[in-house]
Amino acid sequence: MTTTRAEYCVIACAETWRGDGEVLASPMGLIPSFGARLAKRTFSPDLLLTDGEAMLVGLDGTAEGWLPYRRHLAMVTGGKRHVMMGASQIDRFGNQNISCIGAWERPARQLLGVRGAPVNTLNNPVSYWIPKHSARVFVARVDMVSGVGHDRAEAAGPSATRYHRLPRVVSDLGVFDFAGPGRTMRLASVHPGVTVEQVRAATGFELAAADEVPYTREPTADELRLIREVIDPGGLRDREVRG
Repeated sequence: MTTTRAEYCVIACAETWRGDGEVLASPMGLIPSFGARLAKRTFSPDLLLTDGEAMLVGLDGTAEGWLPYRRHLAMVTGGKRHVMMGASQIDRFGNQNISCIGAWERPARQLLGVRGAPVNTLNNPVSYWIPKHSARVFVARVDMVSGVGHDRAEAAGPSATRYHRLPRVVSDLGVFDFAGPGRTMRLASVHPGVTVEQVRAATGFELAAADEVPYTREPTADELRLIREVIDPGGLRDREVRG
């Protein structure tokens, strides 16, 4: 069986935690969760996983330790957590919106609200997962800033930039970093079957890219086995990203 688009997305999400060491992985969403679990089972064994409530858990979900709120808060505010959030809108500097679409005074659509996005982005590394890449999500300017991007963090000064880091954005079309001019978004890889032109056409701002953009890396045979037989034997990944 060939590798599916969803499996490339799991691999790309897993890679965001490569080299992080012993930090709390906080994936928000199905494929990011599969990615975190794959990373811990393979190249990032020191990652800490949580049940999302009050416990640190092992690879099989068994509770391994208590994670009281005070300890979780200390990890959040000291850069010892790497979150992977979603985004209703994201711009080229990495500003994220999950609050509303349209003007704040009279929005066309109310979303989740800013929730913990500002604190997350200013206090620990934050990556993003976007399952449906489009110009409605990758926009020139977000309608409201929930997660803080590079331009706004730098404008706020050292207190905002101390732990601010946006390692990756992963979508169903490719992988992005912020190595473009002025720390703007850059296309780092495209998933097999996707072209650079497709990505640019689905992006609402000028997207930096190298002359030759590589493909997202192939999963190893063992990684594919883990995804298909251990982490997601029910194939839920293919419901979120269709190949």
